[in-house]
Amino acid sequence: MYNIVERGGRLIIMSHIGRPYDKKTKTISIREDDSVDAVVAYLQRKLRIKFAVPRLSTTEKNGILDIDTSINWLIHDLKIRKIGGIYLPNTRWFAGEENKGEKLERFVIQLSALADVYVNDAFGSWQPHGSTYHIAKCLPSYAGLCMQDELYHVQALLNPTKPFVAIVAGAKYDTKIGPLNEIYKKVDKLVLGGLIYNTYLCAKYGVKIAGVEESDIKLAKELVEQDKTHKKIVEMQVLVESDTLDGRFEGRFRTINIKDFAPGQTYKYVVDVDPTSFEKDEVEQAVNSAKTIFVNAVMGLMPHFWHGTSKMDDVIDKNRSAQKFFGGGDTLQTFKSLHPVLYQAALDNIKYYLFTGGGTVLKVIEEGDPMGLETVKALIDNKANYFKSIQMN
Repeated sequence: MYNIVERGGRLIIMSHIGRPYDKKTKTISIREDDSVDAVVAYLQRKLRIKFAVPRLSTTEKNGILDIDTSINWLIHDLKIRKIGGIYLPNTRWFAGEENKGEKLERFVIQLSALADVYVNDAFGSWQPHGSTYHIAKCLPSYAGLCMQDELYHVQALLNPTKPFVAIVAGAKYDTKIGPLNEIYKKVDKLVLGGLIYNTYLCAKYGVKIAGVEESDIKLAKELVEQDKTHKKIVEMQVLVESDTLDGRFEGRFRTINIKDFAPGQTYKYVVDVDPTSFEKDEVEQAVNSAKTIFVNAVMGLMPHFWHGTSKMDDVIDKNRSAQKFFGGGDTLQTFKSLHPVLYQAALDNIKYYLFTGGGTVLKVIEEGDPMGLETVKALIDNKANYFKSIQMN
């Protein structure tokens, strides 16, 4: 933003927050929690610049249908420097953002009419939506400075310095199966957490853990079979079992050990990795000997079960020689809240790199080429079409 303003540009910013679009009902819910107001307040406080948010008409089930002409008054104020910038409403509130038909086309046309140039600085938004992909077909388009930096650094995970250790957690196994298979091929050791790890344990030991779906267990058996041969997965031995997901209540949670697992046993919710798991010889050896570490993981159910994640961050930091990559909004937010001093130090430490999009990193690893992301290809195609038009003229 500083770079654009310094060159005389005027800013119209857009971003997405939350998941207001319900895929089952195909409706958009507009909630205050998903508004950009908090982001705008933060920017105004930090930059001492006034941003205006257009108040556009909304519908009950389809969100915002159009960017109406009322925005022209704000664009006028922007040009005469009465305001410092315009921040559009949450892009996922617009009916055309994730649409593939006429709503998408209308949204992109209206969006592109607002500006002269499009800059994509959202490495974390790899899905080809209206505001991240289709708009690049309508305006001269460029990769922002942060996008360029993250595209450069993600190459280190495609060609990592060995030994390479990855720590991956997640709430759904089926959405991570593609990236997990590719990561498994590249790593020397793999540590799993969250529901992904619970699913793996069910598949390997024949136990039942609350919250794990049978369809995911079937998918995980392929990873179990692979690991019988290659033995890359470092298992977290001591876990935290809870009777409920509603909180951390004395007498309603306990530690369990996977050494006690037997086929047919049933467990309540496994909500964290106990910190002592990271003190086991196999885990310490894997992390301490690594030269490259990738983390896309919150090990426990936040905010109540944070202890495993906190210990993980401490153990990783003790390896001062490894190049450490953290990726993902939840991963970074938890890192920042549990270790604010370490987080700030990591921002200026060449041994750390913090990606804004963990899902994007996993997608790149799965595809094998960051330039293969649809949103990046749109920028590349835009450049090719731009030079082609110059030659024709």
